[in-house]
Amino acid sequence: MARKTINRRHFLKTAAATSAFTIIPRHVLGGNGHTAANDKINIAGIGIGGMGFYNLRQLESQNIVALCDVDHQHAAKAFKQYPNARRYKDYRIMLDKQKDIDAVLIATPDHTHAVISIDCMQAGKHVYCQKPLTHTPQEARDVARVAKETGVVTQMGIQGHSGEGIQRICEWIWDGAIGKVKQVDAWCSLAYYPPGQANWCTTHYDIPAEKPPVPKSLDWNLWLGPAPFRNYHPTYHPGRWRAWYDFGCGMMGDRGVHTLDPVFTALKLKQPEVISATVSNLNEQTHPISSIVQYHFAARSDMPPVKLTWYEGIEAPRPDDLEDRRKLPSEGGVLFKGDKGTIMCGVYGNSPRIIPEAKMKEYKRPPQTLPRIKGSHEMEWVSAIKEGRKANADFQYSGLLTEFVLLGNLAKRTQSKLYYDAKNGKITNNDRANQLMHKEYRTGW
Repeated sequence: MARKTINRRHFLKTAAATSAFTIIPRHVLGGNGHTAANDKINIAGIGIGGMGFYNLRQLESQNIVALCDVDHQHAAKAFKQYPNARRYKDYRIMLDKQKDIDAVLIATPDHTHAVISIDCMQAGKHVYCQKPLTHTPQEARDVARVAKETGVVTQMGIQGHSGEGIQRICEWIWDGAIGKVKQVDAWCSLAYYPPGQANWCTTHYDIPAEKPPVPKSLDWNLWLGPAPFRNYHPTYHPGRWRAWYDFGCGMMGDRGVHTLDPVFTALKLKQPEVISATVSNLNEQTHPISSIVQYHFAARSDMPPVKLTWYEGIEAPRPDDLEDRRKLPSEGGVLFKGDKGTIMCGVYGNSPRIIPEAKMKEYKRPPQTLPRIKGSHEMEWVSAIKEGRKANADFQYSGLLTEFVLLGNLAKRTQSKLYYDAKNGKITNNDRANQLMHKEYRTGW
């Protein structure tokens, strides 16, 4: 299919005007103002060669009507799985041509999340976007604002938010199980090593000098999207883009958003006032192999100030009250440290336990007060669309979560102590960090 050129400014102006009158496509609305429970949603997937394919498999009870990926070879398994879906490389052409789309799943690299999400929302589509919601803190604020303006149903791909673990953690902490929580240690022991340059260089952190040919199946210009131009190299696509500043959010965006989700929720956090970091291998191209980031949060209502320490590429210090020979959760987790005890959980808030185990057995658990999610995180989004309500990890919540987490990357890149004015979205004491709140988009984006 031949692609036509679309002027982005004209497209957004037209889409925004349309969405003002048809925020939710009329053909999917039931008589009570939302989609009937037994109706199927028409879903399009954008970026369906990796995690996007997994997300689509969770949505197979609905109609998968369109598939878009800049690399059709990488997306081949999705095309085979859904042979009746129309195929595209440019999501803008898909939105322009295919009017039966009700909702969109986005699982592209981090640097394109915001532009695609905003375009889809302003075109009146419900949006599910993989974590991290955006590439920069300012984009997180922008995406949350557009979600509120358009009123579409949104969801970020943090599946742990629909799990049992996060509900238990909230109920226990709010019940006073470990007293007042003033300190939290969280970690991901994994690392991008060798860093983004894997398979070609293990000692330098520069853009590759080689210029291999672009695979015939890949539209490299579309893959770059709003990022500055650079020549194609297999170290970027597929898979290792996360390690590069121009494309990914590093481990902070990969695992940090998952791991810190239960912390943000259970402790009712707002944005941090102070962020600082130290890193192992500071450079201008790739995220560090290891780092330690500290966030300081003010008191909230009846909750005291909190110091949150994030350990990346290393484990958090072993707590004194953890029994001998008992291991910390595999790959990462959280230690909520209260004045009456400690709760330990895994990456997604899974398997929470008060430690030591003797205290867990003594604790009389409170009644369940939070609703449990039935089914997958993806289907929670579909249910919200059909019921005309917010999804449980909508862009209002996940925008705040993403903003807070990605502030850690600013501290890492400047390796400094930053003071944050959350009301205005500004770093007040470091000009370079403040510039990194956002980024310049390439011409045409």
